[in-house]
Amino acid sequence: MKKTLILAAVAASFASAAYAQSSVTLYGVVDAGFTYVNNEASATGAGHNPAYALTSGNVDDSRWGMRGKEDLGHGLAAVFTLESGFNVANGQAEASGRSFNRQAFAGLSTPYGTLTLGRQYDSVVDYLGPLSAVGSWGGTYFAHPGDNDNGNGSLRINNSVKYQSVNDDGFSFSGLYGFSNQPGGFASNRAYSVGAGYENGGLKLAAGYLQAQGLDRGANGAIQDGAPDTGVAGTATKQRTWGAGGSYTFGPAVVGAVFTQSRFQFALGDDSVRYSNYEVNARYNLTPAFSLGAAYTYTQALQRTSATPNGSSHWNQFGLQSGYALSRRTDLYAEGVVQVGASGNGVDTQVFGTDAPASGRNQVVVSTGIRHRF
Repeated sequence: MKKTLILAAVAASFASAAYAQSSVTLYGVVDAGFTYVNNEASATGAGHNPAYALTSGNVDDSRWGMRGKEDLGHGLAAVFTLESGFNVANGQAEASGRSFNRQAFAGLSTPYGTLTLGRQYDSVVDYLGPLSAVGSWGGTYFAHPGDNDNGNGSLRINNSVKYQSVNDDGFSFSGLYGFSNQPGGFASNRAYSVGAGYENGGLKLAAGYLQAQGLDRGANGAIQDGAPDTGVAGTATKQRTWGAGGSYTFGPAVVGAVFTQSRFQFALGDDSVRYSNYEVNARYNLTPAFSLGAAYTYTQALQRTSATPNGSSHWNQFGLQSGYALSRRTDLYAEGVVQVGASGNGVDTQVFGTDAPASGRNQVVVSTGIRHRF
């Protein structure tokens, strides 16, 4: 009888240890607030229309997800992530017909890095996003015009294989390839990206590159979200984005600078538009609970189209944000973003995340709300 009890206790301990080696975490963000936009064009493209709305995802897109890990021994682990966005104002899914529109991947973690397969973010999002205001503290409205460089992660790459290295003395890198999944069309709708970063104390440096082909195709390929809104008539077929940046943290303050450039090629001949984004940003914690942030971005667009062979437009965007933490998971925020653009050349002025472009040269967004992380 004693032997039986001992064996049962040993078996139970082994079972507990086995279960302890596996974990599934439910996580997410719920972000809801009020937004005022001073100037949105009507459906006919004319008129000066202010907008007042209860909105979702002013800073962080509202989302929920599951993250899992199983220890396989010898430094190996199986990992997965499933993540979906939603609109907290009306309860609707962010993307109809797709259960996990943000991320959906599984893979293997090793002492030499992590290999994952599925729907994932590219290296520009992973490495340059955290150095910009939109990818760190600022959120949606701080994105560069049209999110042309994918700093806000508007594009996710389907059918992708991604390798993320371990951090070796502050240095890390990643590479991603998204397959077209089209017979006889290996390069028809594919994407690839590389990035690298370095951290030492308060210093962070990073660079990244993304190329996406077949932005106008959305059947089964790497890009199914559609092309970013370039602000130029016509649908882009190819995107090339690269950039570099850095930030430095000292005490309660962090300052950063990012440069990105995106070139979109259209279906007709050599028609294209090239965006160059120059951003500086800073954030300061006045107290452990209260913070202030500011960012400025200058964006220039050079057009080469049949209608505008030598067009040039530019935007100046200013953003301020204050946040107050009620707890480790819940905070209140208030922010304002102003975008002023050059008129002409058929390029709109529109703060990313608003419903419509401005009817003139400027657009102002003011929002406030509550954000809870779980």
